[in-house]
Amino acid sequence: MEMTIKASEEQVQKSKSAKLILLFAMVSMTMMFAGLASAFVVSKSRADWLTNFQIPTAFYFSTAVIIGCSVTFYLAKKAIEKGNRSATSAFLLGTFALGILFVILQFRGFGQIIESGYYMTGQGSSITTTFLYVIALMHLLHLAGGLISLLIIIYNHFKQKYNPTQTLGIELGAMYWHFLDLLWVLLFLFLYFFK
Repeated sequence: MEMTIKASEEQVQKSKSAKLILLFAMVSMTMMFAGLASAFVVSKSRADWLTNFQIPTAFYFSTAVIIGCSVTFYLAKKAIEKGNRSATSAFLLGTFALGILFVILQFRGFGQIIESGYYMTGQGSSITTTFLYVIALMHLLHLAGGLISLLIIIYNHFKQKYNPTQTLGIELGAMYWHFLDLLWVLLFLFLYFFK
């Protein structure tokens, strides 16, 4: 009995530590994007700033897709808490598929920017589109980390490492994905209203 209580206390402490580390990482990522947003706002006063630039339509669709990622990850977490392994599998795989679709739509958005005659660097570039590329690419890098962690979560789920009493990996993954989703929605709104 005493060993069970001690193991449970260790599990709770491990969970708190892991969540705190993830929280610190998310705060540092937020600060980086806040710095980029500040530079974006300051740069709007430049004479070469594009005032008629339109956000690519693919970015609108990718925003809806990434919100879908949060929904499916939330449902995966709820399913494992209820012990429903097949639903958890479906929702985790759905989240991964939506994450891949988000990446595809982001690159489609880059293609739309290029089709409009704007590039990240070189002759057809502008400071406006360079900022857009940098912000979107930095988010994609963080999303790549999310996809890798999701693959690990899916692998661990199929190895039956999660159950109604052990959900830490899925909880951490859900926290990170909700953060990525919220971050993209805020960045999208920022770019839409402050272009």
